[in-house]
Amino acid sequence: MGGLTGILLIIIVVLLITGVNKLPEVGSGLGRSIKNFKRSLNEPDEIDVTPESERKKHEK
Repeated sequence: MGGLTGILLIIIVVLLITGVNKLPEVGSGLGRSIKNFKRSLNEPDEIDVTPESERKKHEK
């Protein structure tokens, strides 16, 4: 299958499952997901919450 054919097939399946009325909700949800994913790539890593005693064991 070509790239365009695959995309069209996915769109048709989504339309059959969700219905035409729900399509704007699905699109906005997908857009928010992509935006949150991109934001998470740019944010620094999370804070290390390892207890001090455990951290000292691993540093030795």
